[in-house]
Amino acid sequence: MISTYFADIFRNNALKNGLLPIQVDQETYYQLASLFEEDPSATVAVDLASQQVTLPGGQKVGFPVEPFAKHCLLNGVDQLGFLMTEDPKIAAYEQSHAARVDTLS
Repeated sequence: MISTYFADIFRNNALKNGLLPIQVDQETYYQLASLFEEDPSATVAVDLASQQVTLPGGQKVGFPVEPFAKHCLLNGVDQLGFLMTEDPKIAAYEQSHAARVDTLS
């Protein structure tokens, strides 16, 4: 989905559900709307790695995306999936930091 603005809660929920909300400037948005009105079969290319949309004429337009969300989308994982990939590091940390239990005397 491409728009000039997404509310924070919508953008965050979309990213958590594997959808990429692409925010562009108003001029680009109107250019796209006009293009699709003239030719509904027109296509654009989205490159998440470079954070660019390539318009049919070859023009490239950048878009922002939060780095962690980008990582998750590019690697096909959600937040829990990311944590599961970090399991060996978490286990190593836990082994090197003994559990501390304070007791009342």
